[in-house]
Amino acid sequence: MIRVDDLALFERSAVLGGFSEAAREADLLPGQVSAAIKRLERELEIRLFARSTRSLRLTAEGERYLPYARQVLQALREGHAQLHQERKELSGLLQIAAPSDLGRNVLLPWFTAFRRQHPKLTLRLFLSDRVTDVFREPVDVAIRYGTPEDASYVALPLAPRNRRVLVASPGYLERHGRPETLADLQRHDCLLYLLGGRVYDKWIFHDGEQRVVAHVRGPLQADDAHVVHRLALDGEGVVYKSWLDVAEHVRTGKLEVLLPQLTGEATPLHLVCPHRQQFSPAVQLLHDLLRQRCEAVAGLMPEPKPQAT
Repeated sequence: MIRVDDLALFERSAVLGGFSEAAREADLLPGQVSAAIKRLERELEIRLFARSTRSLRLTAEGERYLPYARQVLQALREGHAQLHQERKELSGLLQIAAPSDLGRNVLLPWFTAFRRQHPKLTLRLFLSDRVTDVFREPVDVAIRYGTPEDASYVALPLAPRNRRVLVASPGYLERHGRPETLADLQRHDCLLYLLGGRVYDKWIFHDGEQRVVAHVRGPLQADDAHVVHRLALDGEGVVYKSWLDVAEHVRTGKLEVLLPQLTGEATPLHLVCPHRQQFSPAVQLLHDLLRQRCEAVAGLMPEPKPQAT
């Protein structure tokens, strides 16, 4: 019989990329995690990880099994959260940090809907493009783009398949024309924002298996991604943004996707907690709500369309 704890250690080992990291997070010895994975492999009669002295990676069978493991664990968490909710109404203060653009334009109505469901709960929101230190600053959870690199905190996926898309307003395209290749971006006004204090002016795409980089420039820059989004809506230039940020404006026709034959840079979204002990009922329910809504939006992301030959 498959043990739930073994399943959870498999999922965390896959996310963190190692048994030692998963062991540290669960306050176990690496050998205990290794033994749990071996037990699970015996039950499934497959090999989940390819191990070497220097690396650990999922096998093809492990890749296929991981989504099912996550579904089981998520169902158990949701059941636990629901029972907990029935026993005790949520109350107290929940402090949340989120990116500026995503927070204002996408998450804010979801946060307010969540608070209405739990009227005794107070939400304190910190909306900024500065990366919040969840260990040092007064936040309970942070919503973050990118692949987690620090194994010392818990990162739960919200939209793991989210990517950037290149967009511009119909008004801008009418005045300046539509770029047909990455090289065409050299003659367009590209709207730039700062990441980590540096201008993000190297836009990464994939053309099939090939990684390509566009070096762009433009007359308007901002340290707030929300401002850059607004400038794009006002017809001031081309912007390269997370699909989650711009999906609604693409749906309503206020922005149009450009160069659809290319695959944009991966920008998975996660909910980050400093410690598993802080994964409270309120955080669990918030994660469930955000994951469902983010996955619904991410599911509408356009797939690359090969150019006609």
